[in-house]
Amino acid sequence: MTDSLTVRDNRTGQEYEVPIADGTIKAADLGKIKAGEDNPGLAVYDPGFVNTASCRSSVTYIDGEKGILEYRGYPIEQLAEKSSFLEVAYLLVHGALPTKVEYEAWVHEITYHTFVHENVKSFMQGFRYDAHPMGMLMASVGALSTFYPDARNISDAENRHIQIVRMIAKMPTLGAWAFRHAQGKPYVYPDNDLSYTANFLSMLFKMSESKFEADERLVKALDVLFILHADHEQNCSTNAVRSVGSSQVDPYSAVAAGVGALYGPLHGGANEAVLRMLRRIGSKENIPAFIEGVKNGNEKLMGFGHRVYKNFDPRATIIKKACDDVFEVTGVNPLLSIAKELEKIALEDEYFIKRKLYPNVDFYSGLIYEAFQFPPEMFTVLFAIGRTPGWLSQWSELVQDKEQKIARPKQIYTGDRGLTFAPASERWK
Repeated sequence: MTDSLTVRDNRTGQEYEVPIADGTIKAADLGKIKAGEDNPGLAVYDPGFVNTASCRSSVTYIDGEKGILEYRGYPIEQLAEKSSFLEVAYLLVHGALPTKVEYEAWVHEITYHTFVHENVKSFMQGFRYDAHPMGMLMASVGALSTFYPDARNISDAENRHIQIVRMIAKMPTLGAWAFRHAQGKPYVYPDNDLSYTANFLSMLFKMSESKFEADERLVKALDVLFILHADHEQNCSTNAVRSVGSSQVDPYSAVAAGVGALYGPLHGGANEAVLRMLRRIGSKENIPAFIEGVKNGNEKLMGFGHRVYKNFDPRATIIKKACDDVFEVTGVNPLLSIAKELEKIALEDEYFIKRKLYPNVDFYSGLIYEAFQFPPEMFTVLFAIGRTPGWLSQWSELVQDKEQKIARPKQIYTGDRGLTFAPASERWK
């Protein structure tokens, strides 16, 4: 038995043998199917790329039916429990876990590059007092390309490496400064005696003390959140990074595109929508009425279900545990009891079971971020910092993939054809 698809074109009666490889067929093979020599070949119409593979990748594996998420073959559950964010970043970027020497060199490199040019500080200070932190982050990441013009030499492996190190190192600095800017507080420089995540918390919250020391439970919880967000296959923002990167632009510009995609409420803003929903419910007593509203189409259940995962989101279980660790330090968010009761009722209700609606990673992450005293507009910035190694791994893979071409999807034209133009002097009589 050959791995192929036999397609019969009922317009012409002709049959075509289309090879199947890795569970896919090549769109170019469909293009050979024509109604006539003067007609265009078949194309696939797939808004949102719901069932279209745009690349081969060895970075992240997802099995949505079984709730499996793996980075370079390692289950997310093991990485979240036993690894650190910078080790996971190394794994994603290099494709294998580091030796002790490699890891120490990697941490040293990233620590060394956490500072940004003073002109970047001036650039960020030029934003209005009420500028959205994601807008500031997107602009400042894009601006880095002007500070490192050598980044355009993407064919050089050493050059790619240093840009990747720079970006992973500087994202927390830019994110923290966007946070401080909104509060009208002075920017805090990196403290290179601290770990990656502890340093980020220092730049966010340090005031007059000589040394900021965050609770280790909070540092670990935020590190886990970064790990959970580090990559997620070909999502909207990763697709944006790959699409822009396919023009062979520098990585800062490509990642800025990813930040822009993540800015959207359908991608990075979902956890903020969960908090709004929980506040609107108000108390556990109001949950039954809310559930009925969802069933009747009058309410939206935010933070449940996922386009990829069909039974459960493996990240949600991990993040629920992180919730408990954070609330040990900060005190319990009053919205937590509403969230847990809502989850309990929904998971027992046939309506939601039938539709495979279950908590996803966004359902609890907003509660954690709020416990850290982050305003909702900062949630997506945290997401972007965690996702940066994934974006860069995907970008690096794209640059070295000889099958890749500049992104140029087809379209189905629906407008007028063959109109005759009349000059304004005739039309306006």
